[in-house]
Amino acid sequence: MYFASDNAGPVHPNVMQAMIDANTGYAPAYGNDALMDQVRDQLRMIFEAPDASVHLVINGTSANVLTLATLCQPFETIFCTSLAHIQMDECGAPEFYTGGAKLTLIPDVDGKMTSAALRKALDSEGNRFPHGPERGPVSITQVTETGTCYSLADIKAISDIAHAHNLPVHLDGARFANALDHLGCSAADMTWKSGVDAVCFGGTKNGLMGVEAVVFFDPDKGREFELRRKRGGHLLSKHRYLSAQMQAYLTDDLWLSLAKQSNQNADYLAQGLIAGGATLAYPVEGNLMFASLPRATHQRLIAAGAQYHPDADIASGDPDTLVQARFVCDWSIAKSDIDQFLALL
Repeated sequence: MYFASDNAGPVHPNVMQAMIDANTGYAPAYGNDALMDQVRDQLRMIFEAPDASVHLVINGTSANVLTLATLCQPFETIFCTSLAHIQMDECGAPEFYTGGAKLTLIPDVDGKMTSAALRKALDSEGNRFPHGPERGPVSITQVTETGTCYSLADIKAISDIAHAHNLPVHLDGARFANALDHLGCSAADMTWKSGVDAVCFGGTKNGLMGVEAVVFFDPDKGREFELRRKRGGHLLSKHRYLSAQMQAYLTDDLWLSLAKQSNQNADYLAQGLIAGGATLAYPVEGNLMFASLPRATHQRLIAAGAQYHPDADIASGDPDTLVQARFVCDWSIAKSDIDQFLALL
């Protein structure tokens, strides 16, 4: 009954086998392996972008911050919501890797940036030369930290405003495949066709051991990214093990099937939570949700072995007080585990 994080789930057997298969003999280092050539071709095909610049790193933080550093000058500010992962969970890494660029935080609606809020924030920055930061990239998270998804129209509206100010758009896609499954669109639809300039294509939360892809739709950005990746200590010498993971992930649409399974698990859990009296804070549009239950119920579930993250202390206090908690489903959770949890609920 593990609903704490999709980072904690197992690696898919196909991915493990691909790494074992790659572990024979010698291969050129630093991304010059033959498997990486296949990965570039696969991602360019998936994104319908034959000239895209494709790179691999080991985790989502390095993917996000190195991409933003490539898109941003130190004297600029990055526009994101106050709940964005780059604000909440990356320990100042965007500021560090960009050489000091600030983050301008935009209020969210259900975890999402709105085009109106972005326009207001843009109007408030870039007009205090030389005393204030210049406007820089716009960064959105898909799936958001609340479990909601930007629609294609949302992304297009945000991108149009950003591009009207000559600003690039970055998409943090740690749960990219989950969003794509929910929207039922193509990778191209959700990125460059809607105005996104660079995307971090996640895999670690969706069955990989540890690899994320960075895709620039302007190939001229690739050389600078390569330099920043090396300078930042994120160019893996035994790169073939990153390539092997990503190659297996993309083959036969494994990435999509795993996301579909985790989304279905989340839908099933959400329906059971509602039937059990829980209140959901946001629409469930990916593989995570926030549900409120009485403190005594949380105590009983966790004592029985369920693992998830309440937002407040449940050890003491009024047993009837509602406490919100985050629940996350990965691809590997057995339906029987969810049923066991719901029976306890």
